[in-house]
Amino acid sequence: MDRLDYLENQSIYIIREAYRQFRDIGLLWSIGKDSTTLLWLTRKAFYGKIPFPVIHIDTSYKFEEIYEFRDKWAREWGLTLIVGRNEKAIKEGMGPEKGALLCCTELKTNALKQVIERYKFKALLLGIRRDEHGIRAKERVFSPRDRNFRWNYKDQPPELWDQYKSKQAEEQHIRVHPLLHWTELDIWRYCKREGIPIVSLYFAKNGMRYRSIGCKPCCRPIQSNASTVDEIIEELMTTKTSERSGRAQDKEQAYMMQKLRALGYM
Repeated sequence: MDRLDYLENQSIYIIREAYRQFRDIGLLWSIGKDSTTLLWLTRKAFYGKIPFPVIHIDTSYKFEEIYEFRDKWAREWGLTLIVGRNEKAIKEGMGPEKGALLCCTELKTNALKQVIERYKFKALLLGIRRDEHGIRAKERVFSPRDRNFRWNYKDQPPELWDQYKSKQAEEQHIRVHPLLHWTELDIWRYCKREGIPIVSLYFAKNGMRYRSIGCKPCCRPIQSNASTVDEIIEELMTTKTSERSGRAQDKEQAYMMQKLRALGYM
């Protein structure tokens, strides 16, 4: 068994364990490489058919390529797709010009809370990785939130020898992170091995590509000529630039991501 086999097996175990514990569960799909890899693994875990909804939180500021990719593969994979939008905030003119913290809180965090409350989800699967951002290194595989979906990063359950706290208290909501132990390079190597479809924004065009994608006004491309998965892998083996260097919310304030996640952000 090589590293990718080990990572795949561990993630599929976590996905199946989450579904066993929480039948009222959903999968968050941002359409990025990580959440698409998680979706692929979940399809594998259940032999091609995901037995619960897939959720896309739409801020209305996503790239056109993201919407096209979402709709195409949701149809082809037969997904039960829920699109969550904070329509009230959008109608009132909420956007990036209001500041990244306020915008993300309203269009991402509160939109997600609305979906959870409407569909009564007890747990959500997310495709985050510890190596992606410092605050995510504090996460657990089974991560409890309070009744208001807030995350207390100072009070996380121990996870020793892959023993997860998968039981849920009555007032808790659980976030499950099956990719926490993967790296960015692992994701791309797995995408190559499996032939996972990836949105075109990741591939270089005119000497630029996106390494991390989200809302269009908050993302900046990097200089790159990597136009294939092989070339991206080769580039990552030598780069010293952080993965989220082009994301505005990471630059605006040092602890903003921690604040957002404490409030219920993905």
